[in-house]
Amino acid sequence: MKEEPRETGYEDILAVAYPFALRHPRMPGAERAAQFSPFAALSGYEEAIGEAARRHLLRDEEKHASPEDYPVPYEE
Repeated sequence: MKEEPRETGYEDILAVAYPFALRHPRMPGAERAAQFSPFAALSGYEEAIGEAARRHLLRDEEKHASPEDYPVPYEE
């Protein structure tokens, strides 16, 4: 069942064209989008996480230096 549109009190101005300012040209969409794009609030965060992961993997490799330390995969 489709609902009938409600009256909002703005029916008389909904079809009126928007009066764009003539003093300033419209900003291109790409430039406008750049204003609202996310920024790097935590600069260097990705590098720090990558370095911590690298050190963690190196530490694990040092713990398991010999092949005997690794579990043998199940073979049938």
